[in-house]
Amino acid sequence: MVSNLSATVRYSVSRLTVDAGPDLADFRSRYEEAVPPLPDDQVTDLVRRQAPWQDMIDLVAAAAPHGFLIYSKIDVDPVVRLAGDQASGTAYLMGNHTIMERMYRHEPAVLLYAPLHTVIWQDPDGPAQITFDKPSDQFASFANPQITAVGRELDHKMAALLQHLGLDVPDALRAG
Repeated sequence: MVSNLSATVRYSVSRLTVDAGPDLADFRSRYEEAVPPLPDDQVTDLVRRQAPWQDMIDLVAAAAPHGFLIYSKIDVDPVVRLAGDQASGTAYLMGNHTIMERMYRHEPAVLLYAPLHTVIWQDPDGPAQITFDKPSDQFASFANPQITAVGRELDHKMAALLQHLGLDVPDALRAG
């Protein structure tokens, strides 16, 4: 059955950029230590066994010391060097699928923003930076109080991650 339902939602989002210090490689390494890769094999095993959801929650809690895992990493440096660009950048899809599920149950379209997209980058003569969109702005666009509440929780988790990494926490993440 084809649905004729369509919707347009306009919303604004705060894009946050935080100075991460002079050494891009060092910051990227600390970020990847704090946000480790998704343990694919273990997740696959849980799915294969049709394990109870609590097993997934326990796995992610053990694997993600700061609440987030890296699902994908895209280092664009080798490609953009071919064009002569000197800036460096790595994009990450990072998140926590047990948190995502708490929104997904209300509206699967939250997958537009979960996992979160972060970028660690540096201009040749500037400091390293981390840039990301404020999670609660993205998830509030669904106009569902349960989804919005989880978005605010993600703001606080991002603030805690930045603090752990020794960075300034933008006031926008503290609000709400």
